[in-house]
Amino acid sequence: MTLPPGRAARPGRAGILGRGYVLPTVGMVAIVAVSAFQNLAMATIMPVISRDLDGEALYSLAFAAPLAAGVPGMVVAGTWADRSGARVVTIVSALLFALGTAIVALAGSMPVFLGGRLVEGFGAGALTVVLYVIVSRIYPEYLHGRIFAGFAGAWVVPGLVGPAAAGVVTDTWGWHWVFVGALVIAVGSFVLLLPSLRRLPVPDVADRPAWPGPRIAWSAVAAVAVLGLNTAPDLAGALGPLVLAVGLVVAVVGLRPLLPVGTFRVAPGLPAVVVMRAVAGAAYMGSEVYLPYLLQAHHGFSPSAAGVTLTLAAISWAAASWAHGRIPERVLTARRTFSIGLTLVALGLLAAFVVAVTGVLPVVMIAGWFVAGAGMGIVYPRTSMLTLRLSDRADQGSASSALAIGDAAGAVMGLAITGVAFTAFGGRAATVSFAVVFGAMTLVALAGLALVRRVGPVPAPRG
Repeated sequence: MTLPPGRAARPGRAGILGRGYVLPTVGMVAIVAVSAFQNLAMATIMPVISRDLDGEALYSLAFAAPLAAGVPGMVVAGTWADRSGARVVTIVSALLFALGTAIVALAGSMPVFLGGRLVEGFGAGALTVVLYVIVSRIYPEYLHGRIFAGFAGAWVVPGLVGPAAAGVVTDTWGWHWVFVGALVIAVGSFVLLLPSLRRLPVPDVADRPAWPGPRIAWSAVAAVAVLGLNTAPDLAGALGPLVLAVGLVVAVVGLRPLLPVGTFRVAPGLPAVVVMRAVAGAAYMGSEVYLPYLLQAHHGFSPSAAGVTLTLAAISWAAASWAHGRIPERVLTARRTFSIGLTLVALGLLAAFVVAVTGVLPVVMIAGWFVAGAGMGIVYPRTSMLTLRLSDRADQGSASSALAIGDAAGAVMGLAITGVAFTAFGGRAATVSFAVVFGAMTLVALAGLALVRRVGPVPAPRG
């Protein structure tokens, strides 16, 4: 008999820290924690970096670059893992991530900084996919909900100390040292995972899929398009919106072959799951980077104080994900999960919009983002679980790649739209620019809410 992921394991069933699972669990959670620290640190200290490197016009590109580079990284890693197993892919991806972080740490100009972010992003995108493959190869399905909750829980410690620590280090020694510290932690995390890689199976030669040359080429097209999207805020007059519109069209053309058939019409099943992930990511990630920015620019917050907003959201994200992993699916169905999650995200964005428009106490926005984090905390693990369940074992690398690509594409497009809007309405100096950002992303979350009914019924967990 198969237990739903939300139920406790019966006697004789190990948990994610049980015998045989503890090392891969600790290693993967540590890697996710490093990524979490990087994300939270960037959102906290990027206003300082942009001033130091004279790159304020490229503010959104600093966040979009690794996401864009991650798209070809995900495609390559997904097929490579299906062909050769996850062992070598994990090692190469980890080395690229570490190399990119080192370049960022040593950067003395914005072009070098962005170059490091591109290398880092390619490695991070590949790692995202390969971690999903490791989960599917090592853990039984009844533990999938728990391990994905563990990934969300990996944001707690970085969420508690990451933004504040990044702010203090930046205030005391400079932002370069934030990335030096992240590099040291990353290397230690990869070392923890190495012993578990020997357990991963290698597919039979007869079962290996061919290298998808066209998919890799289209992923490069999509990556270039989304990078172009995020140069739009730096263009004067009507040229910025024009580049944004053209870039969106090219990005969609490039992404279409990389996503499940039916994604752009939100077909039930895996396509709709990918759309839920993309829409939630666009609304949340497209706004998150502007919360510390608003607090520092118009409310007198220091980088470390502004980071509290992200800390609280990380805590609520992890707590909601933990709860999601323990509620039976018959109670928290897929449609119900996405409806609740996107509603919470929309409420958080609405709170940020109100603060930007009225100038009321920033605590309203901080509380709202706590609510939004909880919404993401139930949407993300459910999309991860459903992706593995709705795909054949031999195709789980490619399916995980599609989910990660949808996630990254949504975030990058969200950042591109908010970047153009932010610049067009006055940038840092005007509160209306922040209001437009938060208002636009509220509409994106509401659009996702309207599409929830397209998810359709999903199969019961496999044994």
